[in-house]
Amino acid sequence: LYLETIMSEKLDVKWPMDLGAPPGTLEAKIPRPDDIGVDVPNPNRYFSREFMQLEWDRLWPKVWLLAGVTPDLKEPGDFITHRHGHEEFLLVRHDDDQIRAFYNVCPHRGKRVCQVEHGNVPKFSCPFHGWQYHTNGKLASITDEETYDADLIAHRPGLTEIRCDTIGGLIFINMDGNAPPLKEWIGLPEGYIENYEIEKMNVIRHVRTEWLANWKTGVDAFYESYHLPHIHPQTQGVMEDFVQVDLYPNGFSRMIVPIGVKSHRLNDQETIDPYQTFMMMEAGIDPESFKGSAGDVRVAIQKAKRERGKKFGLDFYNNLTDGQLTDSWATGFFPNVQIGMHPEGVFLMRFVPHATDPEKFYYDTMTMFRYVDDPSYTVPGWMGLPEGIDVKGEIRPDIEHFSADMNADLGEVLNQDVDLIASVQQGVKSRGFNGPLWCEQEDRLRHLHREIDRYINKDN
Repeated sequence: LYLETIMSEKLDVKWPMDLGAPPGTLEAKIPRPDDIGVDVPNPNRYFSREFMQLEWDRLWPKVWLLAGVTPDLKEPGDFITHRHGHEEFLLVRHDDDQIRAFYNVCPHRGKRVCQVEHGNVPKFSCPFHGWQYHTNGKLASITDEETYDADLIAHRPGLTEIRCDTIGGLIFINMDGNAPPLKEWIGLPEGYIENYEIEKMNVIRHVRTEWLANWKTGVDAFYESYHLPHIHPQTQGVMEDFVQVDLYPNGFSRMIVPIGVKSHRLNDQETIDPYQTFMMMEAGIDPESFKGSAGDVRVAIQKAKRERGKKFGLDFYNNLTDGQLTDSWATGFFPNVQIGMHPEGVFLMRFVPHATDPEKFYYDTMTMFRYVDDPSYTVPGWMGLPEGIDVKGEIRPDIEHFSADMNADLGEVLNQDVDLIASVQQGVKSRGFNGPLWCEQEDRLRHLHREIDRYINKDN
């Protein structure tokens, strides 16, 4: 790893975008694959019930699913549940300090064993007939066991366990016994996740909203910055929409979004935008005494954050590039996750399929923050964190649930995406639409869908 990137006053903005990081570093541009292709997928993947069923048969059981984060399971007996379509999973830290995962279903009659989304218990008790289970999934007791045929329960039916593993504070589960180990399956370089020390952050907000679109329609919108000038024009004053796109093995990808600079599309590159002013204040810079122009803001913020890291003893900053102190490493975890990664906190978004309707999904987001006892230290403003949130994260907040007809108030940018994605979902069903025509700025989408198709087209 290297501690600092080349501190250029101006970004070299051209396509393909390359931030110029030294080869072999985590920030370095990865060459575009020669076999990326120009195929046009059939649009029925966005609304077909047949394609949805293929995903349930050939995709979801085979991949590692991001089911939670380790800060939610600090002590033995801590548990969380995660719903994915028609399945629900129970994750718990056992007395041996190991995190285990189970289907949240009682083997007696199929009742959900755990009825709440997080908590701490010495044992799990099914509310239907009172069967009890240890936190390692083993059967603890059967109510009125003497009334059962001994042969019927001789195998001592416990909770059905599935594979579970962690990396860098993230918890993954897998329903398939033949899938490769997590660390082999994740397509990101070593240290990419770990350097952010997510395990030392806390969830300070968790929102689950229903959106009127296919889950892939949702992912597609967040996997490119091509739409920013048109759907989110307000971002042009503080964000470059030509971004560095990198494709990794197994469907993983990222885009590095330069933040703190104006879009190259704006004629005025000198006047400091109000959003840049806000970012400087977040970094502890007094905008009134700042002598530079708009093009100097990003580097000034990087330097200020580097100094603030030293002030607060945040040694992990030494493993981050200067670019990581300002820019968003929007990282795609195949198939249905994107994480906006920043040193102060991460914004984890999961695009969770609906149980029965291919034209609905749940946008499940967690805002995680590494608390520092200083009011200027906060998550980036684009995450849309409302006022009044307990940023210390000492008590795990409940999940905020919103149906499609409710206003979730996700923040200015995300609220715009809600309407956008619903409109796109309507359009992809039109006879006039023959499939997406992706440009190089949308390489992440092509990479994602080609990997999905590899699973869908397998016989088993």
